[in-house]
Amino acid sequence: DVQLVESGGGSVQVGGSLRLSCVLSGDFYSGNCVAWFRQAPEREREGVEREGVAAIYSHNDMKVYADSVKNRFTISRDNAKDTVYLQMDSLKPEDAGIYYCAAEDLGSRWPEAWKYASSYRYWGQGTQVTVS
Repeated sequence: DVQLVESGGGSVQVGGSLRLSCVLSGDFYSGNCVAWFRQAPEREREGVEREGVAAIYSHNDMKVYADSVKNRFTISRDNAKDTVYLQMDSLKPEDAGIYYCAAEDLGSRWPEAWKYASSYRYWGQGTQVTVS
């Protein structure tokens, strides 16, 4: 198993920046793909699948992004700290929501499956981001 704990959420003005952190512990092989997802609370209640924002693959450090965040968000990994970061710049109101860190051994399903929440078994508790 892999345990994940997010932090770094908060309230920021439009155009501002935040950096989210996801600390991993446990069986890292099971978490060789770490991704960030987001969800508006009302959409969570409606059962809408979470939106994949970015992911990083530990084997080759490959990074992928949703089109909506390309050139604004940056995912990175500090192996010494067992932490994955999401640097979010030029934030927009539509970036608001609960941000979740997820981990899975995607194997041959990387990178095609990275954006689907159903691909991941391990999730953090989420951290709230508000943009106004």
